[in-house]
Amino acid sequence: MSSLQYFVASSLDGFIATADDKLDWLLQFDGFAGGKESYDAFMADVGCIVMGGETYAWLMEHEPGNWPYPSTPCWVFTHHELSAPKGTDITFVRGPVGEFVEDLKEEAGGRNVWIVGGGVLAAQFADAGVLDELIISIIPVVLGNGKAVLPLAGPTAPLELISSQTMGRGIVELRYRFGGQRP
Repeated sequence: MSSLQYFVASSLDGFIATADDKLDWLLQFDGFAGGKESYDAFMADVGCIVMGGETYAWLMEHEPGNWPYPSTPCWVFTHHELSAPKGTDITFVRGPVGEFVEDLKEEAGGRNVWIVGGGVLAAQFADAGVLDELIISIIPVVLGNGKAVLPLAGPTAPLELISSQTMGRGIVELRYRFGGQRP
């Protein structure tokens, strides 16, 4: 059965990007021990990718001519008119995320749905009660401010730690399962 998973990297103080969407702080860690293996194992179980319009625009700007998910269907939640690169399987949608959950799971074909980002979109899935897992790599950098990893309006019920793994350069990957109702 498909799970909706938010697989993300965060600074120690809970940010996924700087306030101006810069990722230099994260990209300096490319190639750390265990990172590729973790990503490849995660992607082997992904059947559908979901992202927000800002994440899509960032990819288009920073990966021109190189769509990073060529063999995986992708759904983009946006309020803007966007176009997809030739040869890609990208669907643009708008509306409450909860209305699309069954479609996303069907698209995933029994595999998992990866909510790439951003944090605001992942929070919408969490608020709708349909986010199943948070897989977060904690990067040993403090940003001070920026885009929050999961900007929810209030506290969640305690998450269940499924696994933890220490990787190279001081990075720790934590895997949590959502469950229960908010207090």
